[in-house]
Amino acid sequence: MSETVVWILQVVVAIAFAGAGIGKLMQPKAKLQERMDWVEDFSQNQVRLIGLVELLGAIGVILPVLLGVLPVLSPLAAAGLTLTMLGAALVHLRRQEYPMIGINVVLGLLAALVFIGRMDLLNM
Repeated sequence: MSETVVWILQVVVAIAFAGAGIGKLMQPKAKLQERMDWVEDFSQNQVRLIGLVELLGAIGVILPVLLGVLPVLSPLAAAGLTLTMLGAALVHLRRQEYPMIGINVVLGLLAALVFIGRMDLLNM
């Protein structure tokens, strides 16, 4: 995978997860529940924690490589976001919200591609 493709994937993943994370951090649970039914299964603090994980993951896929500071964190952040989407898909599966699983799969695959594209930074 070319460096340009990996950067494009990183930016797409960062934008998607930053937007989702900020929304969960800034909006009250009742407001989120208007368009995200799954929120009713979680406390406000749990929803905020999910938002924080998404926002930190978004930052983590970009900044370490961009700044050259601990670049090993970028593939780890991408792996974390992939696992986050696996968890989200399981929540939607349990709730029988099948159309939402497609979004989780797409975002999870994009994050997984970033992980694969940045595996060289893991020094394995």
